[in-house]
Amino acid sequence: MKRLVLIVDDEPDICWSLDKILRDAGIDSQKALSGKEALTAMKENIFRLVFLDVKLTDIDGLKLAKLIQKIDSSICIVLISGYFYKEDFTVKKALHDGLISGFISKPFRNKDIIQTIKMAGIL
Repeated sequence: MKRLVLIVDDEPDICWSLDKILRDAGIDSQKALSGKEALTAMKENIFRLVFLDVKLTDIDGLKLAKLIQKIDSSICIVLISGYFYKEDFTVKKALHDGLISGFISKPFRNKDIIQTIKMAGIL
C-alpha cells in the first residue's frame, strides 16, 4: 500500500516544503494548489493523510475538509494555518467534531510534520 499524503495549499513554497519533509521521511505525496485540485486528487487516489491549508483561493479549508470526508470518512485531515491557532474556537470545534484530526500553525517546524505523520500511523 502506498503511504500517500495529500498536501493542499495555495502557496507553492509551502507545498514544496511539506513535500520535501515527507520525501526525506520516505513518504509519497501529491500536491494540490486549490480545493478543486484536491477534490480531483481525492477521487483519483487513496490518501491516508491530508495537510490542508485553512485559507485557499477557491474554498474555505474547513468546507473542503467536509467534502474530503464525504469522499473518504477514514482519512486523517490536519489543518495548517497562519491565520488560526490551536486555541481558536473554530479549530477547537473542528477537532471536537472530528472534522480534523490535528492542527499545525504556520510557520511549522519539520518535527511538527514528522510527529503528525507518526500520529497518523504512516511512519
